[in-house]
Amino acid sequence: MGSRTILDRPDTGGAPLPCRLPGLQDGIGVYLHIPFCLSKCPYCDFNTYEGLTPLIPAYVESLRREITLWGKLLGPVKVTSVYYGGGTPSYVPPETIAASLDTVRDRFSVTPDAEITIEANPGDIDAGRSAAWLSAGINRLSIGVQSFDDRLLESLGRRHTAEEAARAVACAGSQGFGNISIDLMFGLPNQSLGQWQSTLESAAGLKTQHLSLYGLQLEPGTPMEADVRLGRTPQPDGDLAADMYLMAADALGSAGLRQYEVSNWARPGKESRHNLAYWTLRPYLGLGPGAHSLLLGRRFANIRSPRGYVRRLENAAMPDRPWKHPADAMQAVGTVANAETMDRRTGISDAMMMGMRLTGGVTNRDFYRRFGVELGAAFAPEIRELAAAGLVVHDSTALRLTQRGMLLGNEVFARFVEASHRAAEVRPERAA
Repeated sequence: MGSRTILDRPDTGGAPLPCRLPGLQDGIGVYLHIPFCLSKCPYCDFNTYEGLTPLIPAYVESLRREITLWGKLLGPVKVTSVYYGGGTPSYVPPETIAASLDTVRDRFSVTPDAEITIEANPGDIDAGRSAAWLSAGINRLSIGVQSFDDRLLESLGRRHTAEEAARAVACAGSQGFGNISIDLMFGLPNQSLGQWQSTLESAAGLKTQHLSLYGLQLEPGTPMEADVRLGRTPQPDGDLAADMYLMAADALGSAGLRQYEVSNWARPGKESRHNLAYWTLRPYLGLGPGAHSLLLGRRFANIRSPRGYVRRLENAAMPDRPWKHPADAMQAVGTVANAETMDRRTGISDAMMMGMRLTGGVTNRDFYRRFGVELGAAFAPEIRELAAAGLVVHDSTALRLTQRGMLLGNEVFARFVEASHRAAEVRPERAA
């Protein structure tokens, strides 16, 4: 198949679009999954693996082949953000990151101001690696600190100390990184309010440009969930976690960071552009095992096995035939495991579940543009009840969570997801 394809609409067989999702003409985000870890944390249920270090060279070559195949399918589409996630991307040799990023540049049109992020473990950050990442074109660092309490770090299976984390941030800044984010976790077993306050003070003192705060989720099948279930580790206190969240909102606001999403704070202009694409349902392409994509009216995901991924791309070539959608071609190659068309109900459900995470909420204008109905008409009962409970505010601009609503965000999102089927049946006032 040639390199020129339709970039701004899915194939619908001539039927009207079920919802108006952004096309590719304004650019896409590219996510590259690095599934390798030196050790896996006991709370983690991501598609990551320890003990696969020998696979790294073959894996990176397969990743570059997948990039190349997608480049042939999509043509030189504009890329506005690139994100290396995992796993632990900082664990693999910097030259392998540089090689894959060069392939992205060769096959797509990466904008000069693109945000290019790599996730890093504090123990991997030194002057040499920082310089190598900067030389490759990485301009944003997301550091998995999690806590500035050594006892909690040990319980989380982290391979760094609080002092090493602070040194890592300072090192990256001294080497030239001007956009650094750190991740912190709260609501942990045995974590006190005093420990959390100390961690917040340590984080604020580093004066990074971005912070992400995540409440612990005990995911089934993880060692930590098993320890809690079997009584070896105390059950986290939900009320205490809520107090920690409110404490963080006050502390980070006082430190000059603005909350722009349920879990994220940033200095002005330093919001994560890549993650904003997820929350606003702009198109993104996920590469690597288990990576998810949203392109041209479809959501799809790659196979999860790193070894299976490498095998299927060893001698992969694009069959010379037309495809209704690029994901169909990659299913034939064997990397895409499943694909789902974004019908009207799914589009509305995702727009509410993702958009309500933002402090700006779901705007009336954007919802009407996408679905041809007023937001207030689509969800009148839910908005009325949730507003009466003090969980949302709906004005002439947008529907957004209150601070109390942020504490109960999952319950609010669930209400809109459950009602999305009915909302999708509201007759459009014009063609969407």
